Amino acid sequence: MPCGTWEAIHIVDGLLNNDSTIDPDTIHADTQGQSLPVFGLAALLGFDLLPRIRNWADLNFYRPDAAAGYTHIDSLFGDDVIDWDLVKRHWQDLMRTTISIREGAVSSVTLLRRLGNHSRKNRLYRAFRELGRAIRTITLLRFLNDPQLREQITAITNKAEGFHKFSDWIMIGGVLGHNDPDVHERIVKFNELAANCAIYSSALDITDAANQLAAEGHPVDFDDLATVTPYLTHTIRRMGDLVLDLAEPEQPQTRLDLEPKVLFRAGA
Repeated sequence: MPCGTWEAIHIVDGLLNNDSTIDPDTIHADTQGQSLPVFGLAALLGFDLLPRIRNWADLNFYRPDAAAGYTHIDSLFGDDVIDWDLVKRHWQDLMRTTISIREGAVSSVTLLRRLGNHSRKNRLYRAFRELGRAIRTITLLRFLNDPQLREQITAITNKAEGFHKFSDWIMIGGVLGHNDPDVHERIVKFNELAANCAIYSSALDITDAANQLAAEGHPVDFDDLATVTPYLTHTIRRMGDLVLDLAEPEQPQTRLDLEPKVLFRAGA
């Protein structure tokens, strides 16, 4: 991604190119990971876009029709009405485009770039935007109505922020001193590799410590354990010796061997 690019146009491709065994159906992002056309496209692709939006209270809530009124929340809605006729008229175009993206015939990045703000007269853009207005309004109402959803969005995005902060800390030098994008990509990949190795090592240490406490008869509470982060910095000698040991390592203990009443309840 070039600097200054609106992240929303890249967010769907990341999920479509996923080749892991995990099949995600939810997208979390910050403000730049969403826009009205992206809400519409994500919904057609079967993804639930749940971003943490800055100043979301300033966003428009769109009415389903001009006569719609609500007893308690009508003040949230302005005078803007969703143009369902536009969505219906271009529904086949929307589905063809979505299937083309799903099958890899066209990149969502390419499409969303073409459906940018400079293409407001583009009928396909207007149709995606109109559908996105409906989906985003529903999402904002869900956000208002469900405290657990608000906590989920905040917790997930904070995890991402925590990882970025840890990666920044572990990066030696901290300056991209070259204009070659290939060099930039290598630096970012090596930095994330080092960060993931450190996080994995810390997670193993936390696992060993919890298992040791349980073996000694001390109760290990799930809520207490959930507060322990693997983004530890005080245990890492950032400027110490970096040793590459190619010897076959011992199989690490990755399972928490706690009492059934704590984490692994009977039948769980």
